[in-house]
Amino acid sequence: MVNTLTLILASQSASRQTMLREAGIVFEVITPDINENSVKKVLLAEGKTSCTIADILAELKTSEITTHRPNAIVLGADQLLVCNNILFNKAVDLSQARLTLQNLRGRTHRLISAAVLVKDGRLIWRQIETAEMTMRYFSDAFLDAYLAAEGEALLESVGCYRIEGAGAQLFENISGDCFTIRGLPLIALLEALRENGVLVR
Repeated sequence: MVNTLTLILASQSASRQTMLREAGIVFEVITPDINENSVKKVLLAEGKTSCTIADILAELKTSEITTHRPNAIVLGADQLLVCNNILFNKAVDLSQARLTLQNLRGRTHRLISAAVLVKDGRLIWRQIETAEMTMRYFSDAFLDAYLAAEGEALLESVGCYRIEGAGAQLFENISGDCFTIRGLPLIALLEALRENGVLVR
């Protein structure tokens, strides 16, 4: 399916790239140079809500790219995980992934997925969607086997799971859109791309 305008994804997320490709969207990938954890700390210190932080990060990712590619539409996206009022960061290794999953085990957490479209430095669309995820109280033996089977692929997700894979076994209840859980409010995005001439209606 051919786009009518160039779309650039300002994200290195494999999950977002997969969703866009599977939806038949043609796009380029340019990874923004942003220290997300540092930005989060500043915004938290300013008292920003988790939804606002996700939205600001999504837009921030587009700023550098849209300057150099003014005729393209740039898609920025971000996802945050909040549990017991704590904002989680991505694990840097499997030891941290274990700690993340131990902290989420038996609890409900919230995923916040924000996305923006920017053209010529102007914001033309934004969307924030949330999902609630309740992890079952799995055994340490299950956790060991899960970490061994999934390996470093877990480090790509802030929650250390792929809901479209074995990560589904971690949960006892899920409330929310599957695309939002994977990191992109895709259905709303597709409509925005049609409205802004990237996709044919």
